[in-house]
Amino acid sequence: MRRSLPMLLIRMMVGVVFLTEGILKFLRPAELGWGRFAHLGFPLPHLLAPLVGVVEVLGGAAVMLGVFAGDGALALLVVIATAIVTTKIPILLGHPLGRFAPPLFARYGVWSFLHEARTDLCMLLGTLAVLLDSGLRLGKKTKWFER
Repeated sequence: MRRSLPMLLIRMMVGVVFLTEGILKFLRPAELGWGRFAHLGFPLPHLLAPLVGVVEVLGGAAVMLGVFAGDGALALLVVIATAIVTTKIPILLGHPLGRFAPPLFARYGVWSFLHEARTDLCMLLGTLAVLLDSGLRLGKKTKWFER
């Protein structure tokens, strides 16, 4: 992992957002934890929401501290990709994607998707940057991008 101010700022941004969102799943479970997961149509929301919360807290902390940052980023990529597919892609399509329906909007399509997904897309790209910068430590030590 290179030590540069721009990468440090990206790691802090990604880590703080995921860490706080993970904590909020426990502090406000009916609104942001199992209640939201149930509303979205996820199976077993009482089990899945706390599991995702733990992944967000541990992954966010790992990214911020630079300890297993790449491994934490990989887990967080799964979380954010799932969030985009289940909550934002239906907005892009304008119809449900399996059990995941879009919210009621006046308009659907690319512009609505880009507006609603702006934070998720920033988290996706920031998390990918951390993964490419840090590499993986579990299993084989791997660098995905080397200068």
